[in-house]
Amino acid sequence: MSTPQTREQWQQLADNLTFNGQAFINGQYQNATEGDTFACISPINGQVLTEVASCGPADANQAVACARAAFESGAWRHAAPTERKQTLIRFADLMLAHQDELALLETLDMGKPIRDSLGIDVPAAARAIRWTAEAIDKVFGEVAPTPHNQIGLVTREPVGVVAAIVPWNFPMLMAAWKIAPALASGNSVILKPSEKSPLTAIRLAALAQEAGIPAGVFNVLPGYGHTVGKALALHMDVDCLVFTGSTAVARQLMIYAGESNMKRVWLEAGGKSPNIVFADAPDLQKAATEAAAAVAFNQGEVCTAGTRLLVEESIRIRFIALVADALKQWQPGHPLDPATSCGAVVDQAQFDRIMSYIDIGRQEGATLVSGGQRVMQASGGLFVQPTLFDGVNNQMRIASEEIFGPVLSVIGFTTADEAIRIANDSIYGLAAAVWTSELSKAHKTARALRAGSVWINHYDGGDMTAPFGGFKQSGNGRDKSLHAFDKYTELKATWLVLD
Repeated sequence: MSTPQTREQWQQLADNLTFNGQAFINGQYQNATEGDTFACISPINGQVLTEVASCGPADANQAVACARAAFESGAWRHAAPTERKQTLIRFADLMLAHQDELALLETLDMGKPIRDSLGIDVPAAARAIRWTAEAIDKVFGEVAPTPHNQIGLVTREPVGVVAAIVPWNFPMLMAAWKIAPALASGNSVILKPSEKSPLTAIRLAALAQEAGIPAGVFNVLPGYGHTVGKALALHMDVDCLVFTGSTAVARQLMIYAGESNMKRVWLEAGGKSPNIVFADAPDLQKAATEAAAAVAFNQGEVCTAGTRLLVEESIRIRFIALVADALKQWQPGHPLDPATSCGAVVDQAQFDRIMSYIDIGRQEGATLVSGGQRVMQASGGLFVQPTLFDGVNNQMRIASEEIFGPVLSVIGFTTADEAIRIANDSIYGLAAAVWTSELSKAHKTARALRAGSVWINHYDGGDMTAPFGGFKQSGNGRDKSLHAFDKYTELKATWLVLD
């Protein structure tokens, strides 16, 4: 069957879709040990898609035991690097072969437009798997410079059992960023998807098995953070914990690691990214178009969203008008319509959070320029207009706290130093952008910004070759690129004295 081209065709495919809500442990789908489930509700219309296994400590214990046994057996970690590479490439190929199904699961589950699920999420997730697989047999150890009668080797070994807790905004892509280098390094992995969007992770388990990943090496445990997530974080036989999500949860996971076995903890947490537009930006229309996309793409549910728009005062009024006009292209629509650019917010709790911050912005004295309303309410779905505030200062909550929704705060500045000071005045340091025609100013500003990614004259660039992660309370460690292998391996120094 060819890829659907219309909303009606996508709806027909959705009507015939089979949902699997079970956990995947040691190569088999199974219910939660206690039999608990939770309803998986689509934010598009409020309807229940399926019941999903709500795993708990008993399931975590079983999955960790199976993952450990698989690791110790050597079936995966002792496989030749080229063998692991080919297996993961088959995994990526299978993801693309099932792209329509995976894209539809992603859209129905968390509300993003089908054009993004199909055009961005699935291919990017498969590319992450493939790129990392291709790197397996190209990452070398080292030979230390030693005296003539000694040999010093520096090698990387898999860390062991990896628990990956991933968010709901890019369920498949964030999972791929973590499971790809973890598996490539020879580890056993337990993936804990968000309870808000677990369906693609559950489906990926079968594709991984079909690709040839041995039983016990890749496991999926759906459930809540305070139950199965906590159990994994505290588990004495989990060697490494990787996480993408809120800063509050990231802090708690560090505590759990300290309370248990000092497991390695790598965190990608929140952001409040500044998008700095100088008066000499090379193309104000392009800057405005990308500023709108930076806050409205994926319904604003993006950790790198450019939610603080810093604009030089001499162009502020004119630029705000351009952004307001650009946001008209991001009005919510039905996610199964390929023409839709902005879909539904993931669930009622997140919708209520976004609307509460819009009210807070008004109460704090910011000027609502556009948006801020719930729309398409008759559909039963959760749709909110992208929202633009002017007259914001950096101390307001809408400027200092992560909203994780399409709410944009405009802050004026008069000098480059002031822009840098405002941009860095945040507990976060995930991403930033600078718009200027002056090369020296671009580099000086980029160098001064305390952020893990800085984009010049565009927003949200990069590919699998560029590391991704944050400064300050945006986390530690890096996803993507060869630097990601650092999170999933231990360095070993082996020293030999020759007779």
